[in-house]
Amino acid sequence: MFDRLQVMLMKEFLELKRDRWAMFRLIVPLLLQVVVYGYAATFTVNHVSLAVLDLDHSQASRNLVSHFAATGRFHVVDHAGSERALTHDIDSGDASVAIVIHAGFSQYLYNGRSAPLQVIVDGTNSNTALIALGYINQIVAQFQSDQVKDAWPESAGAAPAAVTVALRERPWYNDTIDDRWFFIPGVVGTLTLMQVVSLTAFAVVREREIGTLEQIMVSPIRPIEFILGKTVPFFLIGLADVALVTAVGVGWFHVPFVGNPLVMLAGASLFLLAALGLGLLLSTFSRTQQQAFALNFFLINPLFILSGFAFPIAAMPKIMQWITLFNPLRYFLVVLRSVFLKAVGFDVLWPQFAAMGLLGAIMLGISVLRFRKSLD
Repeated sequence: MFDRLQVMLMKEFLELKRDRWAMFRLIVPLLLQVVVYGYAATFTVNHVSLAVLDLDHSQASRNLVSHFAATGRFHVVDHAGSERALTHDIDSGDASVAIVIHAGFSQYLYNGRSAPLQVIVDGTNSNTALIALGYINQIVAQFQSDQVKDAWPESAGAAPAAVTVALRERPWYNDTIDDRWFFIPGVVGTLTLMQVVSLTAFAVVREREIGTLEQIMVSPIRPIEFILGKTVPFFLIGLADVALVTAVGVGWFHVPFVGNPLVMLAGASLFLLAALGLGLLLSTFSRTQQQAFALNFFLINPLFILSGFAFPIAAMPKIMQWITLFNPLRYFLVVLRSVFLKAVGFDVLWPQFAAMGLLGAIMLGISVLRFRKSLD
């Protein structure tokens, strides 16, 4: 058995070696996607176009506008002279956010009363709008704090005593809230899934399409040996993909890796078993590479969306949250981010390992049974 399996493995690796385009597809697109995700996938918003309508024309109103400009989050594109001009800035897309400082702003502020500030946000891009509103709240809070310090300097000692609660944020595991620390570990799992599933499905379908599958089946090689010969190389390629993307994330994007590599290896191995099962299952439903491509596209997108990579699972409807329980990528992303940033081990991650192992066994079992039936 092992001799025949060794021949199958040598055949697969020789095919990869001879096909230079296949080697290109295995490495270059993977690296390009890591770079694209690393630089483009971010929840941070900078230089949001801001229009200002200042009806107060006071030192306090100008100070507030300078707070917006100084953060780098907003870029003042227009000091509108009227509400009509401000509306035009929003309608034309020249400004995504507008603030209206009403007359009497400084008077209300210095009298200790609530000073009204109107904020207009273009909600076309809801994600940017929500993030921009969060920035506005932070900037206004900082402005208010600075105004209090200027009005009641510590040396004056004239400010009345007050009981205050100071909120001090202390993020754990990602002190600077760098989005790349969140996205890059997710990219490891996502790209590995895409690569392994498509490679497994296309390799088996290609054998059937060009007619070599029948030739192999009339040889002494048994179906289980053929299946192992087709999946083991892609299992090793999947491990290489995990190592490559991890190296790029740590070396190029400086994402810390503080966990145990053995925990990462164990999680990746269980995840790859599930991915191989999915790829093999796709091959049993496909007769041509075009069919395999369509099924691959149909399957990968929902797995990506329901994995928690970019969209929080807790925010999904209950029925969708239940569906995510059958997605191995969901569990692998938890393992990746926990190992990368938290250095947790098997004692904490055993539920994820158990879920991936169970899903992998089920998918491989169903796929092997269907594949053996299709060969017969």
